[in-house]
Amino acid sequence: MKPELIVITGPTASGKTKLAAQLAYLINGAIISADSRQVFRKMTIGTGKDLDDYIVQGNKIPYYLIDILNPGEFYSAYNFAKDFIRTYRDIKNKKQYPILCGGTGLYISAVVEKYRFYETAPDNTLRQKLETKSLEELQKTASNLSISLNTSDSNNKRRLIRHIENKLSSLKGNPIIIPETHPVVFAIKISPEKRREKIEQRLETRLKEGMIEEVKALLKEYGEKTMMSYGLEYKYITLYLKGNLSYDEMKIKLATEIYRFSKRQMTWFRRMERNGIKIYWIDYEWPETQKIETILKIASIAE
Repeated sequence: MKPELIVITGPTASGKTKLAAQLAYLINGAIISADSRQVFRKMTIGTGKDLDDYIVQGNKIPYYLIDILNPGEFYSAYNFAKDFIRTYRDIKNKKQYPILCGGTGLYISAVVEKYRFYETAPDNTLRQKLETKSLEELQKTASNLSISLNTSDSNNKRRLIRHIENKLSSLKGNPIIIPETHPVVFAIKISPEKRREKIEQRLETRLKEGMIEEVKALLKEYGEKTMMSYGLEYKYITLYLKGNLSYDEMKIKLATEIYRFSKRQMTWFRRMERNGIKIYWIDYEWPETQKIETILKIASIAE
């Protein structure tokens, strides 16, 4: 059966957005972002939105689920699933081809593995009990409940409590079920050495583009706790701005943590394969035309 959704994923700094936009230009496509931090407004440089990549040959490629919330607002895989279903149907109604693109493995899995979500009734007693627990205790509880989390949620007490509530509270209504999209999944394969090189180059570029100034403005408006909760760029630049790290220490620690994050992304993709998801790997070193041709060829014959 012809796929009704193309998925383009891969580790950070592998060129996913540019590839997806070029593909969308050729097939009258629209992109659904699968990035847990790009949903937030004003967090542009640090999350790598690279909005210029959505302009191909002078044409603006439609994209969704970017800049839809303010920093500090709650957003989970459940919210993403609801937004994906609505957006996917909207794109199909416009006779465009949906392309899911991003590196948040949990969001990718929610779609291609057809996770089932339930809306839960508030449980104030449970919430009060959970609020007395430490971050480490909540992380252990989430692990015991087999709750899948992205990095920013696992290090944020308030969000952890919401996820545990959703798991433990009484279920009501019908489940939210991802529709059958017959997805074909592509991931960009990039060597660890090249990945580290690209991460360091991109970090240097973003610092020159004003990433520190971006975090400084966000810190003033939304506070240290919110910025620290988003990890990586926002955590380490906040520590630098607060005087806890020197500039050089911040750069070294941040590059190291981004690389570790990319390794965790690769671990997630391998887990998807163990779960029976077929991933077609696209070599980072291939010319863009070869990448596009490979995707079009495989997508047209994928079962």
